[in-house]
Amino acid sequence: MSMASFIKTPFLFFYRILYRKHRGFYKNHATTPFIYETFNPPLASQALMIFDVEGALLKSPSLFPYFMLVAFEGGSLLRALLLLLSYPLTCLVSEEMGLKIMVMVCFFGIKKESFRIGINVLPKFFLEDVGLEMFEVLKRSGGGKLVGVSELPQVMVECFLKEYLEVDFVVGRELKVFNGYFVGLMEEKKDIIGFEEVLEEDNMIAIAGFTKFLDHQLLSRCKEIYLVGEGDKRRWQKLPREKYPKPLIFHDGRLALAPTPMDALALFMWVPFGFVLAIFRILVYMSLPTKMSHPLHAFSGVHLTVSIPKTKSSYSNTKEEEKSRGLLYACNHRTLLDPLFLALIFNKSFIVVSYSLSRISEIGQPNKIVRLTRNRDEDARIIDSCLNQGDMVVCPEGTTCREPYLLRFSPLFAELSEIIVPVAVNSHVTLFYGTTASGLKFLDPFCFFMNPAPTYNFQILENVSASSTCHDGGKSKFDVANQVQSEIGKALGFECTRLTRKDKYMVLAGNNGTV
Repeated sequence: MSMASFIKTPFLFFYRILYRKHRGFYKNHATTPFIYETFNPPLASQALMIFDVEGALLKSPSLFPYFMLVAFEGGSLLRALLLLLSYPLTCLVSEEMGLKIMVMVCFFGIKKESFRIGINVLPKFFLEDVGLEMFEVLKRSGGGKLVGVSELPQVMVECFLKEYLEVDFVVGRELKVFNGYFVGLMEEKKDIIGFEEVLEEDNMIAIAGFTKFLDHQLLSRCKEIYLVGEGDKRRWQKLPREKYPKPLIFHDGRLALAPTPMDALALFMWVPFGFVLAIFRILVYMSLPTKMSHPLHAFSGVHLTVSIPKTKSSYSNTKEEEKSRGLLYACNHRTLLDPLFLALIFNKSFIVVSYSLSRISEIGQPNKIVRLTRNRDEDARIIDSCLNQGDMVVCPEGTTCREPYLLRFSPLFAELSEIIVPVAVNSHVTLFYGTTASGLKFLDPFCFFMNPAPTYNFQILENVSASSTCHDGGKSKFDVANQVQSEIGKALGFECTRLTRKDKYMVLAGNNGTV
């Protein structure tokens, strides 16, 4: 027997006795759950399974990163700083009091109607913290209902559990509201009232953390309780993306990392340097020629890689009559900087079509920005006219997508050009995302350049063959658009979807994306 087991065994023995006595073990033995100190649930079960979200499902022992995301994304930089400064106090007080402090700091004065962090930000970070072994146990529930019990506010965990893990019922903490605003206080813990229809089944088991959740009223009806220790969770693997029950395609927010206390401290220490660095990078780009700006950008930490097929030599085999019209570069869309970096690569300006680029984002652009109207006939006329003036860059997705997926490509570009050049674009950041659906979009480039070492990768793919175009090949515009999407997805290793710009904004911002 190991030393840890030697110490833990007597503690578990007395804990089970006290727990059973508290539940009336000596009065009614049949209704008292038996506690298994080893995490070894049945391989398959039709039972209703109740599980502890923080103690059994998530690997991280701390709730601080999720509250920091709420404070930063739903509040402000100042609110996030206040939460960080209050962290030592939350460590000194009891766990329940520490939770109440974080709730007060993060939610006080936040409008309930506009709070969407639990829908568009937190699910990504929760999913990345799920233990694979526990997820496999939930999958083996054999069709029985799943009930997730959490100490976190309901608005933080409900979407993650129901939409992405397909949990049937969520029991979280309710927040008090006054005049439509959160006051930063939680209601008392939910009891079993209101869940009678769920708990009618006789065959019920529970999976709980070693020191949490065991006093919850829901457990009084369970026949068996399986405990998950911190040692178990440390051995668990992270749930891989390919095993998500529902793919995470849309995600919003500025922070690109789960801000643990040390990461949050490093983040706030970096912000002043990042602010100056972003201004420097933008000024270098705006004021210096390409031959000088490239080395300075590389020196400041911006990494730009380009891949061009060997069969392409500046498109020298393009016929002179075809050159009378510009080339059409069809890119997937990662950030607003896609056309900007493409202009740096080719050392020339492009015509870029856009629906909703802010006026501030146009300042210093080497490219000519042409606004579309979302009227198909009018937009077709605009694009056709622009191709007669020079090379053009289009992003057929119509909006950015930061996850490894491609949204549906609009087919409009496919029927207007004889020469289509697919461009596969990918970017990587470590602190701040350079895209947002619900925030201030003119800050997108600035946030991207605030990262210590942002990277951009471009793959200039082979032209769409003449036999595969609408003009020479007689293909439909939908076939051409799908082919371009497929080629870019294959080059990047991204999955192609049929989702659109409207789908993204309905999920992330609750509107159709109209600016």
